[in-house]
Amino acid sequence: MSDEEDIVLSELNDDELVEQMFDDLYDGLKEEIEEGVNILLERGWTPYDILTKALVGGMTIVGHDFRDGILFVPEVLLAANAMKGGMAILKPLLAETGAPRVGKMVIGTVKGDIHDIGKNLVSMMMEGAGFEVVDIGINNPVENYLEALETEKPDILGMSALLTTTMPYMKVVIDTMVEQGLREEYIVLVGGAPLNEEFGKAIGADGYCRDAAVAVEMAKDFVSRKHNQLAG
Repeated sequence: MSDEEDIVLSELNDDELVEQMFDDLYDGLKEEIEEGVNILLERGWTPYDILTKALVGGMTIVGHDFRDGILFVPEVLLAANAMKGGMAILKPLLAETGAPRVGKMVIGTVKGDIHDIGKNLVSMMMEGAGFEVVDIGINNPVENYLEALETEKPDILGMSALLTTTMPYMKVVIDTMVEQGLREEYIVLVGGAPLNEEFGKAIGADGYCRDAAVAVEMAKDFVSRKHNQLAG
């Protein structure tokens, strides 16, 4: 272990530093990630390159291992928290440089439901994949979703529920979007322990995400298709 402790991040070359940041993210070491981000900035890396190559690159590995059952929720939350430390430094810089975003998502737990671990995990993983995420919290009536869509103009609306009793409220939100002629404008993704693919289809969602890793893959897929349609 003594070798491990002797790693001085500033003495590593760029490639070694990025590799080390992958490891540090995986281990949820927030201070090390913040230090690594600052070193790369000093070396003239663009904020966008640091985000995509070091942070998103590292979170992709975390996402795969979470999907494959090698990592579990506590470890992923730690990794996501470390990622947040790095993001806090990069966010204002990214805004200045007008860096391209993968897409934007509004996410919230539905009315009557106060569970947020799954939602928070999806938020963090989505940010880790380069999405801008607006989290409207828990216990959201349909008005909150519509207001957030109006204000934020996202690509994706994400809804989560952990109780079988609150699941049907997702349909209320989607039906209201249909009534107001808004449904076609947004990609709607739903998730939560009691849901399944059939339920997602039945309520008219675009996709059901069984976990945060799936949510990220699905979101990327839908957004790239949406952009291609607009371009085509």
